[in-house]
Amino acid sequence: MLDVLIQPTRTTPYVKMDSEESIIVFTGRSSPENSLEFYHPLIQNIPKLFSQSSEPLTVEMSLSYFNTSSSKCLFDLFKTLKVLSKSGKEVVINWHYDEDDEDMLETGEDYSDLLDLEFNFIEEDEVGHVSFA
Repeated sequence: MLDVLIQPTRTTPYVKMDSEESIIVFTGRSSPENSLEFYHPLIQNIPKLFSQSSEPLTVEMSLSYFNTSSSKCLFDLFKTLKVLSKSGKEVVINWHYDEDDEDMLETGEDYSDLLDLEFNFIEEDEVGHVSFA
């Protein structure tokens, strides 16, 4: 059963949250007018969807751009993943970034350092396209 599937728009990313596959995917651009309205329900669902499964949770982050308010929401998302991790859930975070985008790499490193979460940094030719569907 697919728990969440949001198709991308000009201002919101593709989002897939699948408890059966134990995967969360964010890809595309994130600059919604109200980031809290977009992200808050997703963040609230993470513990409900993924805490019961014994499978490791894989998180694929492949955003080509996100605005400041999305950045705060992503920080909250990663805080939720950290809580899940501390409760014994194995969480694997793959941070995809464009080979020419040092800022996006540094942003991922900042999230990882600030929250003491391990990220796998994956350099790609092009990010932000649905390739995990």
